[in-house]
Amino acid sequence: MKLLPLVLIVALGLAGFACGGNRTSGKVDTTPVAEFDLNRYLGTWYEIARYDHRFERGVEQARADYTLEAPDRIRVVNSGVDAAGKPRETVGKAHPGKRPGQLRVSFFWIFYADYNVLALDPDYRWALVGSSSPKYLWILSRTPALPRPTLEEILRRAAGRGYDTTQLLYVPQGKNLK
Repeated sequence: MKLLPLVLIVALGLAGFACGGNRTSGKVDTTPVAEFDLNRYLGTWYEIARYDHRFERGVEQARADYTLEAPDRIRVVNSGVDAAGKPRETVGKAHPGKRPGQLRVSFFWIFYADYNVLALDPDYRWALVGSSSPKYLWILSRTPALPRPTLEEILRRAAGRGYDTTQLLYVPQGKNLK
């Protein structure tokens, strides 16, 4: 009889995952853009929206800074402010992937993950970024905010690739940006 509550909890958890725990509406297209200029991509990007993840949970004023250290080595600095107002920073490294619009990024030792630029403004003012997994999605901008029509276009592109844009968390950028 004591096993019944455990079985019910597991069954409800699986049902919840099947009904809404997935962040995508079916299969997603994670193909990176065909044309990509790494030098134009370098610099500061503000995080406009993202899927929720434990490594960024509660982080506001999130941004990423990409600096070329060598022809095939990029320094990545992710920064922001946690819920207590304390600055957070994580330093990683990246190198170009096998295709244009793809980087391989590592924040821990030798473990790398795909970073796919899924859509990109012709003037590199905004980017839609995912990975080889449908669990990751970011909307990035060169400025702390995007005009509403631009954001709506990016959301349409993400949805067109199969991402559930209703699961995006919008990142407060605050007033104290450097």
